[in-house]
Amino acid sequence: MEDTAQLHLQTMQHFNERQRRIYAGSLAKQYGWGGITRVHAETGMDPHTIMRGIQELGEEPLFERIRNVGGGRKKTEYHQPKIVDAIELEANTKTDKRTIVKWTSHSLANIAQAVRLRGFRIAQTAIRRILINRGYALKANKKDSEGGSNHPDRDAQFQHINMQGLKMQLQGFPILSIDAKKTEKIGNLKNNGREWMPTGAQTTVNVYDFGEKDEKTKKIKKAIPYGIYDILRKRGFVNVGIDANTAEFAVASLTTWWHTTGRTQYAHATEIALFADCGSSNGYRNKLWKYCLQQFANKTKLTVHVCHYPPGTSKWNDIEHAMFSFITINWRARPLTAYEVVLELIRHTTTRTGLRIEAVLDEHIYETGKKITDAQMHELNIHGDAFHPEWNYSIKQQRN
Repeated sequence: MEDTAQLHLQTMQHFNERQRRIYAGSLAKQYGWGGITRVHAETGMDPHTIMRGIQELGEEPLFERIRNVGGGRKKTEYHQPKIVDAIELEANTKTDKRTIVKWTSHSLANIAQAVRLRGFRIAQTAIRRILINRGYALKANKKDSEGGSNHPDRDAQFQHINMQGLKMQLQGFPILSIDAKKTEKIGNLKNNGREWMPTGAQTTVNVYDFGEKDEKTKKIKKAIPYGIYDILRKRGFVNVGIDANTAEFAVASLTTWWHTTGRTQYAHATEIALFADCGSSNGYRNKLWKYCLQQFANKTKLTVHVCHYPPGTSKWNDIEHAMFSFITINWRARPLTAYEVVLELIRHTTTRTGLRIEAVLDEHIYETGKKITDAQMHELNIHGDAFHPEWNYSIKQQRN
């Protein structure tokens, strides 16, 4: 009997409350007369609990709750009704200036300490549960503020860009979104992101992100991807520079695209549209940018229409979300150890919607700080549009 009782106890350790009651009830029914007393002696269970198990044997199986609603230990907020307000006060400092957690991180440990200082007793796990039940969640900063006040003609400029693009589309001329991607250091350096790897495998990188030095110039190697995105064809082109992101480099990238891809795909084009940010190497205030575009127009005999996005709206440039974002995804967690690695990762960036990208390496050295005089600017064959001529202008071939 002792062996049987020990077996029952070992088996019941794996059951929940209801299952133990039902098991004990089934044993009592199996023993017959005096079964409840016997099971009580073997398991130590209360006879009333065993009787309840016998009753539950005839009920429908219960697949959801084990205890009745309200059963079990009461939660912390039941015994301390004001603790929820105290937790919310410390978790969200915007609600009240009396918060204790003000100049430290709002971790669960700090919130718990502040709540305890208010006279409450609570654990971090309970704070986490209460915050989730109240609709709180861990959130990172959201890039939504574009900085400064919006230009009054912001929306009107977007409409102007759309109209210019529609005109070019109807004529079958190229519409290009252009911009420079973030400069990347070359070397065995950490690249954000994670990739699937087998057990024990690990990509190790340098502890310090100084970058690799060029043996000749003794300068840190860097890759400057200047992108050109053909909006209509969903084709990309990236000219990877090694020196500096200047206006001369930007137009050189455009020239390379035209000679390698553009003039083949748009053999009958006489005009070209460029949608660019308002700053950096292709900014609307950059004299060298306009001067170099004039040289491009002279060489290709194309009329170049330029439309700049309003200040603070660079994220709306098509190339940012249609090409650059996918390049970043493709080389996540991959150290950019050489220029060849950068080029191959860019070339193998594709999407299900048809994006394809070509990439070349530009080893030219571009002088920084070049100045264009007012006399040189006066010679340009540039014509501003009626609407914001500083943002919208056309550059035509110069006639000698």
